[in-house]
Formats: sequence, C-alpha cells, structure tokens
Amino acid sequence: MDELRGKVALVAGASRAAGRAIAVELGRQGATVYATGRTTGERRSEMNRPETIEETAALVTAAGGAGVAVRVDHLVPEEVAALVARIDREQGRLDVLVNDIWGGDPYLEFGQKLWEHSLEGGLRMLRLGIDTHAITSHAALPLLIRRAGGLVIEVTDGTAEFNANYRADAGFFYDLVKVSVQRMALAQSEELRPYGGTAVALTPGWLRSEAMLEHFGVTEANWRDATDKQPHFVISESPVYVGRAAAALAADPDVSRWTGQTLSSGQLAKVYNLTDTDGSRPDAWRYMEEVQSKDEPADATGYR
Repeated sequence: MDELRGKVALVAGASRAAGRAIAVELGRQGATVYATGRTTGERRSEMNRPETIEETAALVTAAGGAGVAVRVDHLVPEEVAALVARIDREQGRLDVLVNDIWGGDPYLEFGQKLWEHSLEGGLRMLRLGIDTHAITSHAALPLLIRRAGGLVIEVTDGTAEFNANYRADAGFFYDLVKVSVQRMALAQSEELRPYGGTAVALTPGWLRSEAMLEHFGVTEANWRDATDKQPHFVISESPVYVGRAAAALAADPDVSRWTGQTLSSGQLAKVYNLTDTDGSRPDAWRYMEEVQSKDEPADATGYR
C-alpha cells in the first residue's frame, strides 16, 4: 500500500464526500495529502455541513499517509497562491492535483428553466464550480510540471456520454458547470502533454455522500433502507469507491493512456480490479442509462 510513498497530492475540496474519500485513499497509498476547503472546526462554508478539513487530514494520517489541513477559499487567488507556495516550501514538489471544489448545492433549483432559476444563485454556482478549478490549476500547475508524471484529476458529475445530453432536471447552471469541468480536463491534458503530465475528469456514480445519507434518513451501515423511498438508490455507491479509483489512477505508471478522457468509478473498477466497501462493483451510469432512464423497475442485478 506504499505505491504513493514520497508523492505529494493536493485535494482541493476535501471536506467531505468524494473529496474526503479521495484524500484518504491517496493517503492509504502513502501519499502526503494537503486537504483544503472552507470548513474547519471554527468556520463553516455556505454548505453549512459539520464535516471539516481537519477531520479529513486526520483520516489521511490514520490510513497511513500524512494529512495536512489548510483552510483555503479557492475563489481567492491570493489564498490559493499562498497554499501552493507553502506546498513548494514544505515539500518541493506536487505530483497529484485533485480539483473537487464545488459547494453549489445550496443554489441548485431542480426543474427550473434558465429564466426561472435565481440568476444570483446560478452565477454563484458557476463561480464555485468553474472559477475555483481554474484558479487552483493556474496556481498549482507550475509546481506540478517540475517533474514529469504529474496528474490532474477534475472531479465532475456524469460521463461524457451522459452529459452529451442536456441535464434538464438539474438545469442550465448545473449542466454548464459539469460539462465545463470535463472540458477543463481535456484542455489541461493538451497543455500538460509536453511536460509528461496527464489530466482526466473523474465522476462517481450515485454518491452516498454525508448529505445524501442524511437526506434519506439512513447511514452508510443501513443505506439499503433508503430504497423504500427511492428504489433506484440500489445502484448507489460509497465515496470510497471513487476514492479508490482516483488512487489507482495516481499509482498507475501508465496513467497517460487516459489523458483527456472523462472516466467513471464503475469503469475504472473493472480495469483496476476495484470494489466498493461491500465488495460489489456498481456501474451506476450504465444502470441509469439502461434501467432508470427507461423507467424500468429498480434492479441492480448485473450492474453491481
């Protein structure tokens, strides 16, 4: 489990959910992980969730890595620049950058057309989901390209095939954010190529985040009880699943074969022989296309 020993990662947006799990799984492989976000033991972001970056850093260390919590607002270029300068000063290198910054859920208005959605909230979503990624990469890539083999993972929602169609349920602003993140991965893959670097977009499936579990009134231990309210929740996956996928990418000496692509946890599980915490291998996006979108009865047989 020491494939990333000596490597340094920055997981931007590591307070909870996929970001936290990715940070922990990188740590499990021995990496030093800088876990950033806006929620600390003293201050919360507008998400108003209790999970903190200090907790994430502690989990990274407990898993076998070295976790470092740094409060950063990734919309503030000066704060991001100071973060990268600190990583350079303390480590002298950056091997993996994970852009998992989001925080737009409070502004999401399902089912609303562009002109019906709050403009202020929609523009805030664009700032949180697009500007943060650009600001962070702008500051971090000069450090990452000092050594060949650097990896950028842009965390998104939806495969390229799924997002090729307009996501009317989530609406204009959310759709624009997630497609933009995929395009950012493609752009960075081209710009990093001459330096021996790789950039990909990575999506989990239906994620059992802390907020999602709370929404359904369940815990990770009894999550299947939520299928009484939403039968298709049967295809959901824990954040650990995408965390393991990200760590597998970071440890893959041939990771450049994926550059520019949008990858999913279910897709990579087959390639890297990964499973979720329950030993299953959910393929959520194929399920959503072949079962859920066709209003078929919920049945994950053959999909996990």
